[in-house]
Amino acid sequence: MDRFFSHFILRLDAKGRVSVPASFRAVLSRDGAGADGLFCYPALDRPAVEAGGRSLMAEIEALMERFPPFSEEREQFATALYATSEILKMDGEGRVTLSDQLKDHAGILDAVAFVGLGHKFQIWAPDRFSARLSEATGKMRALKKRLGSERAATPQGARE
Repeated sequence: MDRFFSHFILRLDAKGRVSVPASFRAVLSRDGAGADGLFCYPALDRPAVEAGGRSLMAEIEALMERFPPFSEEREQFATALYATSEILKMDGEGRVTLSDQLKDHAGILDAVAFVGLGHKFQIWAPDRFSARLSEATGKMRALKKRLGSERAATPQGARE
């Protein structure tokens, strides 16, 4: 698979390192990110760290190209993402060391949750991820119920 799936709770070691889950390392390797390292930045809208490899960087570049060169919006976008981004090098055992800035943003103390989101993953403080997962699950249950109600209200055989 070329996607990040599942979630993993792992502890930081005495030196502040954490192992990137093997399945995530495999996706990064296929993405060509092994030599470059792990691209990370503080999430703009939640207390988490966004992470990925070359594909994530390419996606950000594509988003940035939507704005005219030298525009204020492009400058703000670049500042918000690139000025806070870091490339974390993985050691031979697949461990990375999160900077104090990234840990502070996410509220990470002694453990992290690696959370697969398909094309990228996030790094959370486990308790904050647990709350986020509960919130997302509740919203998706409500959406499923609403969509089921809309489908039931549509007469059989009706076409749009």
